[in-house]
Amino acid sequence: MIKLDDRDIAILRILATDGRITKAALAEKVGLTPTPCWDRLKKLEKAGLIDGYGARFNLRKLGPWVTVFVVVELADHTAASFRTFEARIEAHDDITHCWALGGGYDYLMQVAARDVESYQMTMDDLLEARIGIARYFTYIVTKQIKGGGLPPLHLFAD
Repeated sequence: MIKLDDRDIAILRILATDGRITKAALAEKVGLTPTPCWDRLKKLEKAGLIDGYGARFNLRKLGPWVTVFVVVELADHTAASFRTFEARIEAHDDITHCWALGGGYDYLMQVAARDVESYQMTMDDLLEARIGIARYFTYIVTKQIKGGGLPPLHLFAD
């Protein structure tokens, strides 16, 4: 495990909201000169704390779309069943996230679709593939209240 101090946390917070910031601007914002700031950033990357850099998109600018959460229960609870399901999920770009759950259900998926009909086509494909889905429950997002939040980095500070 890597130990984080206040400056490491500041670097991570800034990068989470502005991944395109210059090295000089980042150093200035965290109160360091560029070289020590760059060294800290490289340390965080080398430790695997930073998975990568990317852009956030406003899909509404492209047209209508819907976010759907789906809770899935598998018929069988063998390692092979889980592998089969997970392999099929990887093949669907519209399934943007999928988490294995402990408890009553096996998976929680997030689906981004143009509309409800497109979402249902994805589910029909999964059902027709016979990958062991016993049942699923669909939850359509009607409004996003909070999103893109930062993780609670302060919990990991020295």
